[in-house]
Amino acid sequence: MLTAIGFTSAAKAVPLPIVNEGNMVEASVIPDAEAASGPAVLSQLESASFEHIVTAVEHLGANRGQPAAIDLYRSWIAAHCAGAPHLYAAWFNLAVELGRGGDTRGAILAYRSALALKPDFYPAAINLGLQLEQLGQTDAALQAWHQALQTDEARTALLNHRARLFEQVGQLAEAEQTLRASLLTNPRQPDAVQHWVHVRQKMCQWPVLVETIPGLSRQDLLDQCGPLAALALTDKVAVQKHIAANWLQRKTTPAPARLSPRQGYGHDQIRLGYMSSDFCRHAMSFLIAELFERHDRSRFELFGYCLSPDDGSDIRRRVVGAFDHHVPIRSLSDEDAARRIRADEIDILIDLNGLTSGSRLQILRWRPAPIQATYLGFIGPVPLPELDYLLCDSFVIPPEIAPAYAPRPLYIARNYQANDTKRVIGAPITREAAGLPEDAFVFCCFSNHYKITEELFTAWMAILRQAEQSVLWLAVDNPWSPQNLRLHAQTQGVDPARLIFTGRVDPALYMSRLALADLFLDTFPYNAGTIASDGIRMGLPLLTLSGEAYASRMASRLLNAIGAERGIAHRLDDYVATAVALATDRQAHAAYRSLFTAGRWAETIGNIADFTAEFEATLMRIYAQLGAGGDALAA
Repeated sequence: MLTAIGFTSAAKAVPLPIVNEGNMVEASVIPDAEAASGPAVLSQLESASFEHIVTAVEHLGANRGQPAAIDLYRSWIAAHCAGAPHLYAAWFNLAVELGRGGDTRGAILAYRSALALKPDFYPAAINLGLQLEQLGQTDAALQAWHQALQTDEARTALLNHRARLFEQVGQLAEAEQTLRASLLTNPRQPDAVQHWVHVRQKMCQWPVLVETIPGLSRQDLLDQCGPLAALALTDKVAVQKHIAANWLQRKTTPAPARLSPRQGYGHDQIRLGYMSSDFCRHAMSFLIAELFERHDRSRFELFGYCLSPDDGSDIRRRVVGAFDHHVPIRSLSDEDAARRIRADEIDILIDLNGLTSGSRLQILRWRPAPIQATYLGFIGPVPLPELDYLLCDSFVIPPEIAPAYAPRPLYIARNYQANDTKRVIGAPITREAAGLPEDAFVFCCFSNHYKITEELFTAWMAILRQAEQSVLWLAVDNPWSPQNLRLHAQTQGVDPARLIFTGRVDPALYMSRLALADLFLDTFPYNAGTIASDGIRMGLPLLTLSGEAYASRMASRLLNAIGAERGIAHRLDDYVATAVALATDRQAHAAYRSLFTAGRWAETIGNIADFTAEFEATLMRIYAQLGAGGDALAA
């Protein structure tokens, strides 16, 4: 999901721009931390203006958040009575310094003191809430932002912080309502629009692009919905590219310098870097782990630039262990991370996030590697000038569509998708154990609910009405989407009890459960990728709707690979008709299901040996062209 991208959770440390008369306290007056509160300095502080104290703190330079700055603010506060001008600002700046120094509880007390003196000083309320959030006191943080007095500008900032935290802790209904209130105050907030639309998608609160906010048309909402949401809202590549370009223009800036040499380094062994925030228990790692392990070390030296938290998972240990060099860069600034990559003289850098949560595309803007590509994490346009390639295959992005994309599509293998033959699969389970009826035809879809559109769900309900002895088995993403889906089912003449919801489970059990269903109903315009491959591997037949964009052609590519073209529909009516036919004709379903075997998956989609060889051949070709002084982009 893309929820982390948009709002900032960092608050400013504000030396307020206030000018007063009085004697300046020079930094030289404060030889060390102890002297900052001594009698001589205290006497000068009584006549010093707040601006002079700020100037003195600024002179401390790199010691921000250190005892000297903290003691200076404390001494100035002690030297002035409660009614002194700007005392609230001194408390605020003291709180900032305490926070920088790691004294979270002290900062909280100082922010509360600032608000006691000036209740409408909303920066203190914002920072107070952030400090409480850091301590895990979610309710107290939300309350601090709720209670603050504010102007319209402050109101939107406070509402947005409340919404961000609501969304972060999974309180989606509260996030949706809070974002709506913020947009009613000021509709010109692209980040708030992005989160509002995506929260509505996750809740299946339709229509998603609802025109209830003055100043925001349906087109405005689409333009500002954010790149990930766009993949589930439109199948038009040009529209996806426009939305992504708008987001990148807001979120990234050109770097002041290019770090890597244009003609590369000329290494005999290609230094291949992978960068991701998903080297953990994430779908991307479950797909790509074996590719890392299989890379030919006589030709490639692997660097893993890790933006991920350590979740202690088995898959993370596999991924990290597969790199020749595991390089944590999560705590580095964008520039420092880019310079680290440049220092390693990486020849080809592959970003595995694209425009998803955790992305650090600003690193790429420094051009730390002479060849830069994006792969797997985001399967849509990423029009960043410093990206050379979008790695894919000729099916998901046919040559006639390729010019519409940015960066340039590069066909890496017959099938775009890396896969892992070492996935752990749990023991077989029964329908009874999974809460499924034994005698019903079980349709299923375990994709994230933000991919379910109103039009597609209407088609699903048409299928259930015609296939009377069937149920639809769905995963639970949050408490609100099942409620909304059941309501929509009822309004379309389908008993809500025919929708069976199940919680997310560990990866091994998830794989076992896939074998229990009769037909996977794919989402559109954002198809299943990893789940589609997993389902095929477990013998689960798949029905998909194929369109124009990469996102709407992923599942079709997998069905094409195993020779199961019957499951590829190009019109919604055909999608419905095929689903009904397979659910009501046992022989037709058995014949179709016979195509979905573990052996067929291993020969085609899961043939990681052939995939690795083709992938490496592509990388060596573009590297050779660069080294020869040619245009790597001509590959």
